[in-house]
Amino acid sequence: MRALTCLTALVICFPLLAQTLPQHNPRQTLNRYLLGEAKKHFDERRKIVANLKTPSEIQDRQKQLRAKFIQALGGFPEKTPLNAQVTGMLKADGFRVEKVIYESRPHHHVTANFYIPDGKGPFPGVLVPCGHSANGKAAEAYQRVCILMAKNGLAVLCYDPIGQGERIQLLDKTGKPAIPGSTSEHTMVGVGALLVGQSTATYRIWDGIRSLDYLESRPEIDPKKLGCTGNSGGGTLTAYLMALDDRIWAAAPSCYITSLERLFETIGPQDAEQNITGQVAFGMEHADYLTMRAPKPTLMAVATQDFFDIQGAWTTFREASLIYGKLGYGERVALFEFDDKHGFSKPRREAATRWLCRWLLGKDEAIFEGNFPNIKDADLQCTRSGQVLEDFKGKSAFHFNLEQAQALAGERGKFLATPDLEKQRAEIRRLIRLPKTLPDNAEEWKNFSTNLNNKENRLYSFPFSTENGIELHMTALRPQQLTANPILVLHDDDGLRQSSKKAQKAQLAESHILQFSVRGFGQTAASIPGKKPAFFGSDFKEAFLAIHLDRPLLGQRVFDILSVVDLVCRSTNSKEVDVHATGALGPIALHAAVLDSRIAKLTLENSLVSWMNVVQSPISYNQLTNVVPGALKVYDLPDLAALVAPRPLTIRNALDTEGNPIAQKELEKAHGSARARYRQAQAQKNLKLEGKDGF
Repeated sequence: MRALTCLTALVICFPLLAQTLPQHNPRQTLNRYLLGEAKKHFDERRKIVANLKTPSEIQDRQKQLRAKFIQALGGFPEKTPLNAQVTGMLKADGFRVEKVIYESRPHHHVTANFYIPDGKGPFPGVLVPCGHSANGKAAEAYQRVCILMAKNGLAVLCYDPIGQGERIQLLDKTGKPAIPGSTSEHTMVGVGALLVGQSTATYRIWDGIRSLDYLESRPEIDPKKLGCTGNSGGGTLTAYLMALDDRIWAAAPSCYITSLERLFETIGPQDAEQNITGQVAFGMEHADYLTMRAPKPTLMAVATQDFFDIQGAWTTFREASLIYGKLGYGERVALFEFDDKHGFSKPRREAATRWLCRWLLGKDEAIFEGNFPNIKDADLQCTRSGQVLEDFKGKSAFHFNLEQAQALAGERGKFLATPDLEKQRAEIRRLIRLPKTLPDNAEEWKNFSTNLNNKENRLYSFPFSTENGIELHMTALRPQQLTANPILVLHDDDGLRQSSKKAQKAQLAESHILQFSVRGFGQTAASIPGKKPAFFGSDFKEAFLAIHLDRPLLGQRVFDILSVVDLVCRSTNSKEVDVHATGALGPIALHAAVLDSRIAKLTLENSLVSWMNVVQSPISYNQLTNVVPGALKVYDLPDLAALVAPRPLTIRNALDTEGNPIAQKELEKAHGSARARYRQAQAQKNLKLEGKDGF
């Protein structure tokens, strides 16, 4: 407990760090840095697009982006039988509504309403993915656009997204949503999906593709005339589907398309389905959703007062217009703007219907919604209970995350069994996107050494940079006589525990204590966390920005730790340091210890037990911050613990994803491979696992 005790004394007795704050708001440090990195990619992409001159160059880029898009999603599963069933039918004025259920994956049920016009088909078919309405397909705006299209000769399939309507993916004991809000459930699914190399968008897009399969299979539908329109989250899915599925001839995404650049500068990244791993890094902007499908007819329906920035929408439209023009079909892309707020309002419903009728029916005329009654939610319900999981006891997206993680266990075993530590380190570096070399911080080294050699000050605090734009702070306590390795103490905002002042004073002179917080923690945290932990932490927007950049926050923070280890070792007579990390800093410090043998001793306290625990437990708290996309394809946190051997490693009071202490038995089970590795190295005593009920 030496490091923790000393750090507590530092915080209580020496609050000097607050006096060294830079002039700008340090809580914007990480966000500002990530936006700067994103701008480099946006600028490079603009050059690439500007140099597209010929149709063949445009088509080559379309193919490349589509392949990268699918790769970033983790690919799609094989198509399996839809096992479709019609559970009811409503007759209305000019159309009928069938209530249908089908399986997008085995035992993963989709609920949908199929609006079929009166008269003789086949009719053009339109897919309508819903936005983030709690009642999904039954929401008024989605009903009305479906009815409007059906009254004008289009057959429409409107389906519930996961987390909405009849497709809540996690129910409590009363059958109600266990996670409040569809966007929260989407992002909760996304945390586990990212760890296995997929995303929430993978599930959402596959539901859309299989819904097109169902629509296409119906005898009432002309499969050569398919369209898609949706609003908000449904606009997101319309954008994805129209870019990836060639069957969609005409499309009209509403209240989503802006530009990533403006999105990041205004409201920032949104829920998990709207954030594709590496998207900014491989150069896919909102405009590419349109141009990847060019020259198929596409309408952008936008709102002047939308929180999806209108300036970005017009920038995207201009780029798309130029690309369509170069392909010789400039008339096939358009923008409809109405001066209202976010939503599938009547003007945009009419505009989308007119556009789809023009390109699917050859009917180019003004269409007005008029007055017609809505259908009651209960009358559109496809299931008996109102929830597919209750009726069918099927599989949720959380189930598929876990199945994938379990299927990857063998690959993780192969990684740990590899005898070459350098190969293992190289693979870890690749996954967390760690640069091959550390910075040559000569100025930081000089600054640190000057403070270290100033005998007048036992406590000193100073700013330093690990890379351009990342200014951090360190507080150091010089010992009266150095008797052990310097101790680098990393803590999150909830990681400190009080101890007696007598014990504090007894320890102050024993070691060189360095208190340090990596980017996004401590003074550079996005905000000060409250007492109750948030689902996704105060830095969820920064986490998604980092995922867009294909540079997970964990990797960036490991870079900070290794830079400081290098700084300390070069500035002192010590060749090694000890590291003590608490809370969310634990997984970061664990990675650093595996990658740098100069970390001679590691203590983790109140830290996550494993990433498998995240996937096993649908509800988690503050795990997005440390997500490494695809990590569970290669290793889990206990595998890293094994790679620390034979150096001393203490894991004290490990936590599950909800912040509850892990029992000793479970802690031992999770770290069985680490126990074996330490025994193999004849260093059993160097691994200390201390659960809540025993040592």
